[in-house]
Amino acid sequence: MLKRLCTAAGGLLLLTVNPAQAAPKDWEKASTIARNLLVVGAVGLPLVKSDGDGALQAAGSVGAAFVASEGLKRAFPEMRPDGSDRRSFPSGHTATAFAAAASLQNRQGWQAGIPAQLIAAFVGFARVKGDKHHWYDVVAGAAVGEASGFLITSRYSQDVQVMPWADSKGGGLTMAMRF
Repeated sequence: MLKRLCTAAGGLLLLTVNPAQAAPKDWEKASTIARNLLVVGAVGLPLVKSDGDGALQAAGSVGAAFVASEGLKRAFPEMRPDGSDRRSFPSGHTATAFAAAASLQNRQGWQAGIPAQLIAAFVGFARVKGDKHHWYDVVAGAAVGEASGFLITSRYSQDVQVMPWADSKGGGLTMAMRF
């Protein structure tokens, strides 16, 4: 297992050193590795900090992004650029990566959020370079992931909480403050 992880990390390092020579399969592998690292970080970091609520919220965000992207793939069966299947729209890798990044940013702050968002952007870029998605698949996946991450994950120890709500007659925001 450790050998596979080191080999996979080496493949990601190879792409950062010389991306011009990377084949589509290399980009695809790098995007999967980066996505998985984000998901593990989004769930694992709160666990390390004994923040069970944060870990559950991150897992819920990633799960919601996955379910939403899978539903959209079935509703809009678009052919992938490489012609392998009709599951291009939206990018599920990008949706889960951005959900994990948004969860990290919302729960841990900008210090964790900015690097996570950059890694999520790399996932989207790599999916296009790997010939698995069109640019608009990645943009839609990023929107699904960001929405999932920011709507499901709450800030840690916040004094003001804003929650969206909706019913059959409308919607809005509810705000609660702690004094």
